[in-house]
Amino acid sequence: MPIPTELVGSLPRPIKLQDAYEAYDKGRITWEELQAAQDEAAADSIKRLEATGETYVTDGEQRESSFVTYPFTDTLAGTGLAENLAGDGQYSAIFDDGHIRQMPRLTKGPFRYKTFASEFVGKNKAIATKPLKQAVISPSMLTLLYPLEGEIAGYPRNQFLDDVCDEVEKDIRQCFAAGAVRVSIDFTEGRLANKNDSRNPWTGKHLLQKFIDLNNRVLDRFSVEERRNIGIHICPGGDWDCFHSKEVPYELLLERVFLLNAGYFLIQCSSEEDKESVYKLCAQYRREDAKGVPQFCFIGVTNTVNPKVETAEQVRDALLAAAKHIPANRLGAADDCGFSPFSRDLKPHYGSPDFARDIAMLKIAARIEGARLASVELGL
Repeated sequence: MPIPTELVGSLPRPIKLQDAYEAYDKGRITWEELQAAQDEAAADSIKRLEATGETYVTDGEQRESSFVTYPFTDTLAGTGLAENLAGDGQYSAIFDDGHIRQMPRLTKGPFRYKTFASEFVGKNKAIATKPLKQAVISPSMLTLLYPLEGEIAGYPRNQFLDDVCDEVEKDIRQCFAAGAVRVSIDFTEGRLANKNDSRNPWTGKHLLQKFIDLNNRVLDRFSVEERRNIGIHICPGGDWDCFHSKEVPYELLLERVFLLNAGYFLIQCSSEEDKESVYKLCAQYRREDAKGVPQFCFIGVTNTVNPKVETAEQVRDALLAAAKHIPANRLGAADDCGFSPFSRDLKPHYGSPDFARDIAMLKIAARIEGARLASVELGL
């Protein structure tokens, strides 16, 4: 089988859509008008992805406030926030350029999704001619909605965690039922869990194993065949073309993340200085039998924060280097991260989000062609 290749998730939102989000926040357009702008950008994303030859297509998260917040708010500014939530929650990430992303705060139980990702899948199925995938948020990231210290009166932490796992399971199952062939869980907080920053709510709490255990509570509800098509995405968190936890030693995550009982992993690597160590760690810790599922490593071969377009030959060479350590029949190619995980992102390194959309398609096309070239070299 040739080396498989897969998009992580997001694409830059066109400036027209970003302006529509702002106009909606300010009450200048209706929800229906915002949805029309989302639908236009989603259709363009799917059409352009299909033209690259992408295996599984998505709408590039054009209809989502962000990969984190889509279940409970319509916009990043908090317009359309779900019931039982307030806007003054904990920071979810502090980025290298100083900007922050903040989670809402749960005020009382129960916790329930307002929006399920399957709604996006259903709309995309009416547009796409190729198989669909969908990214969903992890239960461990959602734990930031609940205070890390103490409990909410009348809604104990254990009940909250049960509710979170139920909602994430429902999210994944409904995505498959709506027509998604692949579903990946974003686990950006995996590397962030080891960050030593007093502003990071997880600092010093040693939560990585608890995060893994919580995600496995969800994964273990699925059959072997289902888990073959459930992936995990890991990266140092990209936004506005910068990172939030790239300085955290990657091995602290890679030596544990394969304990997750998922079928495949989308692994940021192209922006790492020491790529070979990533290949070696993946080879060392991936499992051939994760409760019945052999684990695939989809190595990041395109750098989503850098506008320089990789050549197909560079992608080929990266995959050939990875294949010296990771079995070729368990190797895949991916982008490092989503190209724009949050809906308001002007893509400063690219100059504009519209130009960034064009560059993203070129990078994706290079990834696909590079995977083909590597497959030929390896005789797959």
